[in-house]
Amino acid sequence: MPAPLPLPALHATHAGIWLADASGEVREATRGEAIARAAETPHIILNAPLVGQRLGYAELSGLDVLELFAFLHPARFVVPTPAGLSRVVGLEPPASEAEAVGALQQIAARLLDRLADPHWPEREGAWTVNASLHRLGWGWAPLVGTRLERPERGERMLFSRLPQWEESGDRPPPLATKVDPGEAEARLGALTGKSAEPREGQKAMAAAAASVFAPRRSRDGPNMLLAEAGTGIGKTLAYLAPASIWAERSAGTVWVSTFTKTLQRQLDSEGPRLFADAKERARRMVIRKGRENYLCLLNLEDALQGGFAGRAAILAQLVGRWAAYSKDGDMVGGDLPGWLPSLFRRAGSAALTDRRGECVYGGCPHYRRCFIERAERAGREADLVIANHALVMINAARSRETAPQQIVFDEGHHLFDAADSTFAIALSGQEAIEMRRWIVGPEGRSRGRRRGLTARLMDVASYDEEGGAALEQAIDAARAFPSEGWLARLAESSPFGPIEALLSEVRGTVYARSRAQDAGYGLETELAEPDGALVDKAAAALEALEALQRPLAVLSRRLEAVLEDAPDWLDTQARARVEGAINGLGWRRETLVAWGALLARIGGAADPDFVDWLAVERVDGREYDVAINRRWLDPTRPLAQVVLKPAQGVLVTSATLRGGDGWEAAEQRTGAAHIDSSVGRFEADSPFDYGACSEVLIVTDIRNGDLAALAGAYARLIEAAKGGTLGLFTAIQRLKAVHARIADRLARAGLPLLAQHVDPIDPGTLVDIFRDDPRASLLGTDALRDGVDVPGESLRLVVLERVPWPRPTVLHAARRMANGASAYDDRAVRARLAQAFGRLIRREGDRGIFVILSAAMPSRLLRAFPPGVPVSRVPLDEAIERVRASLEREGGERVSVVESGSEAVADFD
Repeated sequence: MPAPLPLPALHATHAGIWLADASGEVREATRGEAIARAAETPHIILNAPLVGQRLGYAELSGLDVLELFAFLHPARFVVPTPAGLSRVVGLEPPASEAEAVGALQQIAARLLDRLADPHWPEREGAWTVNASLHRLGWGWAPLVGTRLERPERGERMLFSRLPQWEESGDRPPPLATKVDPGEAEARLGALTGKSAEPREGQKAMAAAAASVFAPRRSRDGPNMLLAEAGTGIGKTLAYLAPASIWAERSAGTVWVSTFTKTLQRQLDSEGPRLFADAKERARRMVIRKGRENYLCLLNLEDALQGGFAGRAAILAQLVGRWAAYSKDGDMVGGDLPGWLPSLFRRAGSAALTDRRGECVYGGCPHYRRCFIERAERAGREADLVIANHALVMINAARSRETAPQQIVFDEGHHLFDAADSTFAIALSGQEAIEMRRWIVGPEGRSRGRRRGLTARLMDVASYDEEGGAALEQAIDAARAFPSEGWLARLAESSPFGPIEALLSEVRGTVYARSRAQDAGYGLETELAEPDGALVDKAAAALEALEALQRPLAVLSRRLEAVLEDAPDWLDTQARARVEGAINGLGWRRETLVAWGALLARIGGAADPDFVDWLAVERVDGREYDVAINRRWLDPTRPLAQVVLKPAQGVLVTSATLRGGDGWEAAEQRTGAAHIDSSVGRFEADSPFDYGACSEVLIVTDIRNGDLAALAGAYARLIEAAKGGTLGLFTAIQRLKAVHARIADRLARAGLPLLAQHVDPIDPGTLVDIFRDDPRASLLGTDALRDGVDVPGESLRLVVLERVPWPRPTVLHAARRMANGASAYDDRAVRARLAQAFGRLIRREGDRGIFVILSAAMPSRLLRAFPPGVPVSRVPLDEAIERVRASLEREGGERVSVVESGSEAVADFD
């Protein structure tokens, strides 16, 4: 064991605060003393924002071992806890929170010793980056600098170390072929291996899925299969088997679409089964996400050259280190540690991606190394593209040429929600100001690399007189759109321009009509019976939209003419820049058209296909946007028209596709009801004996609205289960209130409590920590109801705070009226219950209890649970005894290090 680093350390949790002096002596401390000591001398800490929250000291700084780890091992996974870091550096995890503070000193020492290791694989670039970090005042820089030898020759710049993508011609259309069910079963056997236990449901699904991969029989009639495969069937390999055969034989691409990043990672982990060679796997299996997920190298360059200041500049340097070693440049759910941006309170991380559609394409000096372009080109040549529902829908909506032809929608129960978001329209202040920024460019004190159309198209404008005139007209028209400070002007009733005037009228209408003015959440009212002022303001705003739309249309035509004429200066990069501008203009013109249709409806007849409403968006009572919203009453209609009908084959699968209801409900929520051709159905029950390994308890004596009783119930249930609990809430405020009441109590019992919306940690990292520690528990909301895959000891109890009824919004009220009123609500609740229960039993051998803390649980909703699961209505005391007895039957506290802890071990030993 290494000697502790001769620096003081600080560790704070809900259980207490500990200090270790430079000699390693540990003692407990008060909050005031810890704050004073940390302010005087930099201490070794782990996750400064989290420790600062525990101390009630927001600006706590120090020597964060997570930052040091990110410097030494960019693009490597580690659970960001004392135990997780101890394992990754080859130390025994601390046995208690009190021992953790001393462990931080030993972890830091082991990490710094790594700098002298000749086999340290991430050495290149470290000396140069540390020199920059030293100038920025990074606390670890002096300690790193004394241990890091200066390289004999200058290190290559980051951007020269990144590989370049190669241009290639268009891929020919896939060959017409089909997959025989027997072939699919044989390929499945090869993927699972001879030693694997045969699963009949998995074999049957592989054979059924083969029917999707055949030439379709009619126009707009894809081969479509709905497959409900219970947890444990192994549906991933069941559909990958025929998909991989079809891709090989047809020289085409299968898109596998997910809703959560968790499943994307799981699919990626199956890659070695399909393609053993790493290089071949990288070529034939590609993960694709939206542009806003990837690091923008031009934004990074601007940040590294002074565009960022303070802590954000340090983050930029660490992200630069990561970029050189990243697999694909994915900053959201990729190999960038999810905890890294949160250490800097996300200062600048969003500005390092292309969230505003500002890409200049071929005009960028890093275009040939761009992560986004590389992923897009790799996807064109891949056998399998792992994407998400939104990207598949957007690609299909923008061009039939880029629309996926063979699609597997996993987590298919989310198709309705994904389509609802993708095909939504919102004319809001935030959206309008982004439109202005994209066209006009930087104004006033705007920071960052916002390039307006003039900067992007200067050479084109000088070449083409008509295009130059249209460009100037577009910029003038865009200046009528909202600008910085628009929210303050609305609050003061002094809007500038026709769109701000409309939004001001919208805001006044919402406050006048909304029935929830005292709530801290957003306010809304349906767009019905608008008064004369709102109609007049909408007409004036519509004129402003049209005034912008006209020159943009002219500019698009002139850019297309430039491509056709191909002047001498139009080289490959210039062509790419012009094509990018045409795409961007097309996207924004479509948005303007949609906004115009929405405004034209104000004062006119309502469109029965849509639901329109006015909203003031708020967080904790603070306004951040004002909007006119439009959603499809049935978003699966555009889903079917744009995505499903043009495809050759579509497989939609999920463990809860029917959500406790019949196939008709599944067809309605997946778009299959709008397909003229016949749609296949497949079902395979889970191999798990749910009746033997799980039960549902409905607690009957917790009064609705009694926060003290609710908090007490959570605490006692978690104590009975000795951790391993996932607590799901339907409201953030109740989650926060319960967490505040019980976190200290549980921590003192050695049961850490994590909480979404409370801890300054991203949800993915919270799940990693929860999975890694069988004594931890996690509280969360909707995102954790679906995105959690925690098999084994770490999740043995799920507690639902109340029946998850839909929130009574304008949109929900309209859909409820159109779809059977209370029956529509029941379907939604059963689907949510099925998804929540699905978190409990993930692998063979899992056992657990599902608890609902609400006596108002109607019996008609109970078919959401698998057949055979015993359901009991019991008082809280009995529920606690059953949880405790279940744990004792399973042998007491059987805690072990689970997958996420062991997979992160670095080669320190």
